[in-house]
Amino acid sequence: MTELKPRKSLFNPEVKRRGIYVLPNLFTTAALFAGFFAIVQAMQGDFARAAMAVFIAMVLDGLDGRVARLTNTQSAFGAEYDSLSDMVSFGAAPALVMYEWALRDLGRLGWIAAFIYCAGAALRLARFNTTLEVMDKRYFQGLPSPAAAALVAGLVWVCIETGIAGSDVRWLACALTIFAGVTMVSNIRFYSFKDVNLKKSVPFFVIAAIALGFALVAYSPEIALFGFFVLYGLSGYVQAAIGLLKRKAP
Repeated sequence: MTELKPRKSLFNPEVKRRGIYVLPNLFTTAALFAGFFAIVQAMQGDFARAAMAVFIAMVLDGLDGRVARLTNTQSAFGAEYDSLSDMVSFGAAPALVMYEWALRDLGRLGWIAAFIYCAGAALRLARFNTTLEVMDKRYFQGLPSPAAAALVAGLVWVCIETGIAGSDVRWLACALTIFAGVTMVSNIRFYSFKDVNLKKSVPFFVIAAIALGFALVAYSPEIALFGFFVLYGLSGYVQAAIGLLKRKAP
C-alpha cells in the first residue's frame, strides 16, 4: 500500500504569525480597486472615467512600494499582492477599455490585439518578479506595465477629450495596443529613474523644467501625460539604436 505524504499547507506560518502590514497593502488595494473600476466603467461605456482610473491606479501603485520602504513594512506577501494588482490594473483593465472603445469594430483582429497586450503584461510581470535580483536597477527590461497602460489609456483619454471617436482611430488603436504589448516583453531597456537622488543639488533649469511640466499637466493633463509616455515608450528604442550605431562605428 502506497504511503500518503502529508499535504503541504498553502499558508505560510511565518506570515500567519506576523500578520499582514496594513499601510502599503492599503495602497495596493486602492490601485486594484481603480483597475476594477476602470473595467466597470468601460462596460458601462464611460471610457473617459475608465482611462482616468488607470492613471489613478498608476499613482497608487507608485506609492505602495515607497510607503513600504519608508515604513520598513516590506514583505513577500506585499510583493505578490502588488503583482496581482498590477495584472488587473495594467493588464486586463487597459486591454478591455481599448477593446470596448475602438478594437471591437475590428472583429477578430481587435480581440487578438487586446489579448497580445494582456498576455504581454502577464509575461512582463512574471519576468520582472523572477529577474528582480539580477537586473540593473537603473533600467527596466521591457516597457514597464504601468507605462504601457498609460499609452493605451492615454490614447483613449486624449481622443475622448478632443472629440475623436474610437471607430475613427481603430487602426491606430490596434497598432498602439500591439506595440505596447510587444514592447513589454522585449529586451529593450528603459530608464527606471531609481537612481535619481532628490537630496542632491541640481541646476536652476531643472527646477524651471519641473515647474513647466506641472503647468502643462494642469493645462491639459491628458495630452501632457500621454505625450510623456509616448516619448518614454520610444526612448528605449532610440537608446538601443544609438548603442547599435556606436557598436558599428569604426
